[in-house]
Amino acid sequence: MAKEFFIKTDVTFGADSVQELSRVLHDFHAKNVLVVYDKGVAAVGIADKVLAAIDEKAFRVVCYDGVVPNPTNEVVEEGYAIAKANQVDAIVAVGGGSSIDTAKAINVLLANGGNIMDYEGIGNVPKPVLPLIAIPTTAGTSSEITNVAALVDTASVRKYVVIDNKIVPDKVIADPEFTRTVPPFVTAATGLDAITHAVESYVSIEANFLTKYNSLRALQIFHEYLPRAYRDGNDMEARENMMLGCIVVGFGFSNANLGLVHAIAHTLSAHFGLAHGDANACVLPYVVAFNAQKCSKEMIELAKAINLPMTGDEEKDKFALADELLRMTREMGIKPLCEQGRNTKITESDFDMLAEEALKEGPLHFNPRQDVTKEVIIDILKKAF
Repeated sequence: MAKEFFIKTDVTFGADSVQELSRVLHDFHAKNVLVVYDKGVAAVGIADKVLAAIDEKAFRVVCYDGVVPNPTNEVVEEGYAIAKANQVDAIVAVGGGSSIDTAKAINVLLANGGNIMDYEGIGNVPKPVLPLIAIPTTAGTSSEITNVAALVDTASVRKYVVIDNKIVPDKVIADPEFTRTVPPFVTAATGLDAITHAVESYVSIEANFLTKYNSLRALQIFHEYLPRAYRDGNDMEARENMMLGCIVVGFGFSNANLGLVHAIAHTLSAHFGLAHGDANACVLPYVVAFNAQKCSKEMIELAKAINLPMTGDEEKDKFALADELLRMTREMGIKPLCEQGRNTKITESDFDMLAEEALKEGPLHFNPRQDVTKEVIIDILKKAF
């Protein structure tokens, strides 16, 4: 059966690549530029470095620094109002997935109007958007090269996605130096998010030879370099490889899609404010063990790719990856669900509601096991608790 493999983004990778920004904006014939970032990116001086790379004589620049983790519709509307009032004709997104997803959503509204939820789902953005340049500062979401914007509707308390090839950033400027200041706990969470993308896309029912190649290679990169980046943020070889791995895995999962881990993580983020990487990391080992019953061959392939010891007994070896992921989450200090929750702590009494909400999530359609029930999700939540 024929499969599609879509790649759009032009990538400039390496130290000082941010110096290319003015040239890129010039190539897009930009005049009024919106720079989108969060206050954390501003606090460590990255926003200033990006702004300094824009020729103030050639471009008029306005900034929006109101991005929050798990960006909401309200944040998107706020950024859109600034962009519209200033007749923006190009956008620069600086930060992790939240900043880049916010910029994607603002871009959709600039070109199409309406409410961002009008474009929920797959392929619902009618008009082409403005040029978007993504400058990632974390190694995790791969939002810089994907066709997805993940947002939160605070009214219905749910996380949803806008998926459309039109919203993929036109240009990525990937400078590993911008990840040097990421603290260990964020390095761990975003890195495990990237590992989740590699594993889920490899076993997705939409996976093909091209996606699997990228997913498997990315997992090898992450398994080798994430522990190093976590232990020493100044290990620039590790930082560079993590950023490279995120581009590689983005090619895989943006074409193959994800699965049950993301279905559960979206509900955890929407209801309890968990950062996306933390939400994925909490449940990842247990979902992998659950899926291993259906796709033992693929789980063993992944385990062998990162040189995990094999016994030759398929019934044991299919769980090797799940065991390794559990070890990594514990080694890097990922808190169990009982210690998670931005404003309100998660309790076991929440599991029933979380499971029902997770069953409504789109990524479930691509999970290798389709026999996911409320009881299955509750059992995973209990193990992660």
